Amino acid sequence: MIPGEVMEIDGIPVSVRPRTWLDLAHSLPLPYLIAMGDQLIRIPRPGLELRSEPYAYKEGLRLLIRQHPNMKGVEKARLALDEMRVGADSFPETFLRLAMLDARLPEPELQLRLDPQDELSPTADLGYRRFRIAVQYDGAHHLTREQQSRDNRRDEAFVCAGWSYFKVNADDLAEQFRGVIARIRRACM
Repeated sequence: MIPGEVMEIDGIPVSVRPRTWLDLAHSLPLPYLIAMGDQLIRIPRPGLELRSEPYAYKEGLRLLIRQHPNMKGVEKARLALDEMRVGADSFPETFLRLAMLDARLPEPELQLRLDPQDELSPTADLGYRRFRIAVQYDGAHHLTREQQSRDNRRDEAFVCAGWSYFKVNADDLAEQFRGVIARIRRACM
């Protein structure tokens, strides 16, 4: 290991998150490696997390890969890095984006703000501004009363602005997003 690739937790040496990502590259399927990488480069949400910086930046991961050219899985890590995007807040959001791309839909914008000029404007997980399509993945934390109230206001804002709005959940993930992709494709036409 190169200096900086190990940290201590309670006196026990452990590899840092980026190095763990690289170590897992040989055994994880590519979509999971991309999703894990998206979480490394994700910008934390102010007030919701105890950090203000991503765990890694793409440039740093690129350097890490260059420093280990003969490591098992390094080619897959390089492929994953090319597909990683800042903005996915969860593995399912990454899997949805990748499924959309596999279906030959255009690359969606992540964290799509209804009014890009207004920081307080509602945001959908991903979508297409030019087609006025917003897509929201609702995971388990969306089941609380408080979150549902916020979600309802967000949903209404997009619908009232004339957008096609798609809510996606674990059932859609289980079917690899086939149904929602078909609906999004129709809305793009």
